[in-house]
Amino acid sequence: MNVIESFRVALRGLTNNKMRTSLTMLGIIIGVGVVILVVAIGEGASKRIEDTVNSLGTNLLTVSANRNRVLLNAATSHAASATSTTVSTNNASTYLTLDDAKKIAANFTKTVEAVAPQADSNVQIRTGNVDANTQLIGTNTDYPYVKNVEVASGRFFTQDEVDGSLKVCVVGPTVIQKLTGDSHTDMVGSNIAINRQSFTIVGTLVARGATSFGQDQDDVVLVPVTTALRRVLNRQNIDDALVRCTTPQMMPLAQEQISSFLRNRHHIPPPYPDNDDFRIRSQTDLLATQESVTGTMTMLLSLVAVISLVVGGIGIMNIMLVSVTERTREIGIRKAIGATPNDILMQFLIEAAIISLLGGLIGIAIGVGGSWLLSAIAGWNTIVNATAIIAAVVVSAGVGIFFGIYPASKAAKINPIDALRFE
Repeated sequence: MNVIESFRVALRGLTNNKMRTSLTMLGIIIGVGVVILVVAIGEGASKRIEDTVNSLGTNLLTVSANRNRVLLNAATSHAASATSTTVSTNNASTYLTLDDAKKIAANFTKTVEAVAPQADSNVQIRTGNVDANTQLIGTNTDYPYVKNVEVASGRFFTQDEVDGSLKVCVVGPTVIQKLTGDSHTDMVGSNIAINRQSFTIVGTLVARGATSFGQDQDDVVLVPVTTALRRVLNRQNIDDALVRCTTPQMMPLAQEQISSFLRNRHHIPPPYPDNDDFRIRSQTDLLATQESVTGTMTMLLSLVAVISLVVGGIGIMNIMLVSVTERTREIGIRKAIGATPNDILMQFLIEAAIISLLGGLIGIAIGVGGSWLLSAIAGWNTIVNATAIIAAVVVSAGVGIFFGIYPASKAAKINPIDALRFE
């Protein structure tokens, strides 16, 4: 009996038990569908992270104050064997200052193109009888260039306003939405209260949406950094400095220069970087970290889906064993009229392969459809990977054949005389 005839016989055997065949496919359908969906979500998340990082520029360094630094106390000469204790550095000299940021920009012009200091805090804003909470960022005039921020209407504050610590601000669309109920309201020239101090809105920002972490980038008020430190936050230290390097290739050198400069300026003793009271991170480091997290989650969820495929394969094997038992007399009759053990083996292997392959195709349709629904309805960024689809088809067919081998071989070994006597 040729393959075509074996396929026809196998298909007839499956259609005679449609409900059983459908239930047997269920595990494969779920497993393949989940694999496609999880990979699509993971690919979409990775692409969104990459786009977010690239939108800030691949040549961006973030120098942050490391407030949780722990130093080892130096042992005195007459107590060298004493155990060292840990102390937290809370003095202002170990934090980043506005002067630190200015000197980084001035000292390393070959590697550093611009520096935007950031002093941020949650603040209360109010206009009329409406109040809300938002994030305040004190920065300088280089901020739009460093962060690729665009002004939608009005203007950004000037260097004279930074030098004079004037009460001017630039607001994001979400802030306008909170205060007026409409993000398109023109508030340029209006006054708002920030922590009960009156500020004049000189400009509004172009909407940027949420970050890869889900943080709203439009829920922000930008003010001159000197105004933030002296009038709003009442402190001398900035939280971090965004450093835009001249080229991506200059980033390692810039990072080394800034590290040495801050260690000398802050009088930090070795060992390095353990004692550093600052941290320097690049956009590529952030991208690698986020992609690692996304990849790990995708792998774990895919593992769950693979387990579902294995369970589905075991289901196929169980049902095929039941089918072999129920069709023992049929097997005996076929052998009696000339069917060889290979013919029987091929028939049941084809049945198992059809179940798993058809289940895989249905699972692919569900996974692709689910990805589309998540993108269209929930707004998730999903990317269906063609490689995942091909792999799902191959794996689903392979699962059917692998778990169908034992039942098929058992059927092929049945003695025709014993089969004909089977009740």
